Amino acid sequence: MEVPAHRAAVLLLLLLALITVHSQEEEEEEVAHDEELQEEQQVIETWTQNVKACTCDCESADATTRIPTAASPLLITPSPPQGHPWSCMPECPYHRALGFESGSVNSDQISCSNQDQYTGWYSSWIPNKARLNNQGFGCAWLSKFNDLHQWIQVDLKEVSVVSGILMQGRCDADEWITKYSIQYRSVESLNWVYYKDQTGNNRVFYGNSDRSSTVQNLLRPPIIARYIRLLPLGWHTRIAMRMELLMCTNKCP
Repeated sequence: MEVPAHRAAVLLLLLLALITVHSQEEEEEEVAHDEELQEEQQVIETWTQNVKACTCDCESADATTRIPTAASPLLITPSPPQGHPWSCMPECPYHRALGFESGSVNSDQISCSNQDQYTGWYSSWIPNKARLNNQGFGCAWLSKFNDLHQWIQVDLKEVSVVSGILMQGRCDADEWITKYSIQYRSVESLNWVYYKDQTGNNRVFYGNSDRSSTVQNLLRPPIIARYIRLLPLGWHTRIAMRMELLMCTNKCP
């Protein structure tokens, strides 16, 4: 059946309009993506400009790392094997707590794997409970499942410089994470990137050996990202944790 010329013209105009709208949407998405990447680059440039004089002196006895005063007085920093390539790397000159313990980190900033299944008893052990020095019933995040597919994630709301992690086990039971890895990304649409050591392998961070000690792991170099994800690789009894993120400031002491 032949299509009248005027109908064919209308169909052609509609097709051209759809193509134009689709192209505009793609351009807008590219602009938004470029703006997010520019924001990350600005953070990197600001950081490197302000701390270029603050370098790590691994040989100096005075080269101590400052930690938040709100942190637990009992800190355990796992030592890397002797001669390990990341045993002496540049580190952040000054740290501050992000706000897990103080409560300034909101519940909507913390999420975990299988969160929609946290019902009944598990509703008291949601990721929002993963706050350093939290006490009482529901004092920690407990993973619904204990396997290598679990994670807990933090949205920093903006691209920031993360310099370390403090971690504890569950306050009322012998349950804790013994080792974990870290992923990060600056834009939600990008793939997750593993934090690597200098050999290019995924860095393994060692965690707790009891329920109450605070284990500190510093990031050398720090991570520049908006989203941080911790992935448990080993645990005692159950995946359970309380935590605090350390943020790097750009001031020399």
